Formats: sequence, C-alpha cells, structure tokens
Amino acid sequence: MKKSLHLVMLFALLLIGGCAGNGQFALSNAEKKPQEDEVRLGATGLPRLEDLMKAGPLPENTLGKAGAPVTVIEYMSLTCPHCRAFHQKTFPKFKREFIDTGKVRYIVREFPIGRSAGNAAIVTRCGTVNRTFKMIDLFLNNQRQWVSQDVRLEAIYNVAKKSGLKRAEFDKCMKDRTLIDGLDWVKKRGRKLGVTGTPTFFINGQKVRKPLTIEEMRLMIKPHLS
Repeated sequence: MKKSLHLVMLFALLLIGGCAGNGQFALSNAEKKPQEDEVRLGATGLPRLEDLMKAGPLPENTLGKAGAPVTVIEYMSLTCPHCRAFHQKTFPKFKREFIDTGKVRYIVREFPIGRSAGNAAIVTRCGTVNRTFKMIDLFLNNQRQWVSQDVRLEAIYNVAKKSGLKRAEFDKCMKDRTLIDGLDWVKKRGRKLGVTGTPTFFINGQKVRKPLTIEEMRLMIKPHLS
C-alpha cells in the first residue's frame, strides 16, 4: 500500500504567514500525466479569472451558492498549522456570514506539503463532498495524531474512520490511480497559478497568502457586494 503513492516532497516547512512547499505528486507512469494548459497573466500580473476557474479532472470541493457574487478559492495542505488556525478561528464565522447567506462560493483545492499530506488528501476524496469537508476538519483538528515526516497510514486511517470511512474503501482509494493523477494535476495547476505555500487564497482573483482573519476577509469581500 505504501507503493501506491510515491511523493517526493519535503515535510512541511514553516514560513511567516504560511507553510511553504514546492513538491508534487510523483507519477509512476508519464503517459498518465493529465494535460495542462498554460496560465495567462492579466494586467495586474495575476492569473486571468478564466484560468483561475479552469476545471480539472476532479470535481471541485465547493460550498455555497453557484451564482454567488464572490468566489473564494483556498489552496491548503492538511499538514499546515496555519491552515488549521484559519479553519479553527476564521472559517466558522466566514461560513455563517458569507457562504450560508449566498454571498460567497467557496472552493478548497489541495496543495499537499509533505508525503503525509499527500496521502491524507487522497483520503478526503473518498466519498461525497459532504464527507470531504468533514474529513478536512478531522485532519486539520487532529494534526498531532497523524502528522509526521514518515507516512503513518494507520494513523491517517484512524482519523479518517471518524467520518464513517470503512477500511476497504480507504485501501481502495489509496490505490486509485485516477484519483492520484487528478490530485497531481490540482497541485501542478496551483503552482502555475502562483501558489507556493499554504494557505493561499484567491478572492475574486485577488491573491493573498496568509491565514486571514474574519476582519481581513470582510475588508476584501464586502467591496464586491456593493
């Protein structure tokens, strides 16, 4: 099972304002590499909105109204303590104030830093979107139980099973080449969009790399609502 995913990333390195990582999912078969398009930059030097919103081979993990006036994209690593801090301190307020009220469509994309994060990212894709967000919360809130430089699949499963995931389903997902290749695409695409660490946010195309407070999110979102 350990050979089902070969990642060549260093374990999470901490930088001020976020977690850094330029590693990627390593593909075992070059012929299976998903196709990628070049990212075009706009006048501001940021990716064009249509490139930022380009759909990949995997369904987007989304919350909120599809036609919301504001789209917030978060690139995250499940091993990143700064991502954990955002989701514990800011996300509940952000969800109540903006997502649940139809003002924001929220998309979370995988940018795993470290081999453990790569394996956990695969597991979060086992099942429905509702389970995905439940497992994201479980992995972030219980980082001490499973995060280590050496991959501990049993520890990862012990967290994932709290969502109702069965062992047979876990084992199957860990060997799912389509899923692994799709996540590889998501991270590589993130790098093309200028993501170098987590958390990185794009708020209607505006890029911010730091764990935002609810006050900072309000300042960035509200001008798009008037």
